[in-house]
Amino acid sequence: MPGISTNIRNAAVDAITALFDGGTGRVNIYTGSKPATPATAATGTLLGTLTLSSDAAPAASNGVASFNAITEDTSADASGTAGWARVYNSDETAPGSAGGASDARIDLTVSATGAGGELQFANTAFVAGGGIFITAFTLTMPAT
Repeated sequence: MPGISTNIRNAAVDAITALFDGGTGRVNIYTGSKPATPATAATGTLLGTLTLSSDAAPAASNGVASFNAITEDTSADASGTAGWARVYNSDETAPGSAGGASDARIDLTVSATGAGGELQFANTAFVAGGGIFITAFTLTMPAT
């Protein structure tokens, strides 16, 4: 991969996060492993859905965007351990199905806080009816 300047990295991340502005950005949390691509139907059990802020993220710095507060899912759909997550717009193809060519989707790694996942939780084990709260969500455009 070529070297990418910080200015281009910031612009790329800002363009991606802007796709989820306007209050339609959602995050679905699933058990198991990520599917092959974001255009592939979701795998695993849907644990819950959270809503991104209307302004999903502030401007990127050094190629990294740290998302604004994300609304908690106060009642998890099922019990299980989070394995991956899909970010999408609620007005596009259903996130559990195979996506369309114009859908904006990102599939993410998840982990406990501080363990390096792009999406982090205080605890990755959820109980049906319990809360799901994201502690950190970052999107990074690498320099190389």
